[in-house]
Amino acid sequence: MNLLSIPTNSVKALPKSDRSFKYELKWRQKHLVVRRAPNSASNHLPSLESQRWLIACLKRSPIRLISLAPDVGEEKLRFWADACEQAGKSLFLTIPNTSELPKKQSGRSWRIKRLLDRVAAAIAILLLSPVFLAIALLVRLQSPGPILFCQWRVGERGRLFRIYKFRTMSANAEQLHHQVMGHQPGLHKHENDPRVTPNGRWLRKYSLDELPQLFNVLRGEMSFVGPRPWALYDAVRISPEVRQRLNALPGITGPWQVMARSNMRDIDTVNRSDLKYLRHWSLWQDLKILLLTVPKVLTGFGAY
Repeated sequence: MNLLSIPTNSVKALPKSDRSFKYELKWRQKHLVVRRAPNSASNHLPSLESQRWLIACLKRSPIRLISLAPDVGEEKLRFWADACEQAGKSLFLTIPNTSELPKKQSGRSWRIKRLLDRVAAAIAILLLSPVFLAIALLVRLQSPGPILFCQWRVGERGRLFRIYKFRTMSANAEQLHHQVMGHQPGLHKHENDPRVTPNGRWLRKYSLDELPQLFNVLRGEMSFVGPRPWALYDAVRISPEVRQRLNALPGITGPWQVMARSNMRDIDTVNRSDLKYLRHWSLWQDLKILLLTVPKVLTGFGAY
């Protein structure tokens, strides 16, 4: 592949510090694999500065899905995710396969779970619609900006999807994320996060901000019960030894939420706990987690 000339008049560009990055490309039928290019690589793209150019290339390409290695970093994953979304392509993280998935071990029970997920989500959305409207009004009156907060998360088989929540922070919270968190190890959670609005703290305490995730469940991107859906800034810091956990279908609640939540913030420890849950998964275990979730939500356990 020849080197390509990248225009600089972009709609959206990577930070200047990221522009020396080069990509190595590999095609597998209609699947494009993108990873960091070694200095000796001959088939590579130079630094991408123009998202408009990338979107145009993806739209003209017969490629249906793209895989990116986690080591390309958070900024570049988001850059490609936004471009793939506008080009109508699916984006996945390149992660190891695993046989420790309920879908593979208990196919029939898993199909029942997925059916129950969609039916229960549809019913819950209908019943809770007045609550949705009340919270939406509360968010609108509290601070300027959108009512819903959308963020890229890692879903089943490493597929990136947008999660929905009621906005509990200032409108520019994403831009200030690393400024607030700094080099904090473990999960990026801050008990006194200055970006959180007063009403946002109340919504977070009782997990009301997570109600829009019912639409993610209805769309098949999440389940009621499962491991937490990792944000990009957390996913890129997962050790390769437990990275296979990213194959799992994420849930609104799960073992971490009911057993530890903010009291367990080491990323790899959380992933090992999730893998244990997946190895011993059953419908009964999910029901137990749902029942345990109720008192945790009512008491605001570990929420901030």
